[in-house]
Amino acid sequence: MAESRGSAARSYLHSSVESAPPIKLVRMLYTTALRLVEQAAAEKSPVAFVEQLTRVESIVAELRLALDHERAPEVSGKLEALYRFVEDELAASMAEQSTDRLPAARQVLATLEEAWRTVGKVAAEGLDGLSGDAA
Repeated sequence: MAESRGSAARSYLHSSVESAPPIKLVRMLYTTALRLVEQAAAEKSPVAFVEQLTRVESIVAELRLALDHERAPEVSGKLEALYRFVEDELAASMAEQSTDRLPAARQVLATLEEAWRTVGKVAAEGLDGLSGDAA
């Protein structure tokens, strides 16, 4: 029974990700990265600490690689610098087996997550306004 619940949960998550709009996907990545940073900071096992931060590193790398430098060079350049900063802080944390650098990485991710949350709200309001104008 528990196995079928786990399978159902995975199917739901898979469906949610596949059908999510791009802004929501980006926010989901930030939310997951922030959760993993928090888990790593509380982790007592050095192996689990590195595993959590490696997952965060993968998320940040995907966000960095998805930047469209041709479409928005200035914004992409600034985001890339922030992502590289986070990646550097994560790498140093793993090498030092220390949580000292995690607050700086977490702050950048939290600020970007909040910015994307705002973008999502503005986009939704814009779409609501458009549908209201058409009536």
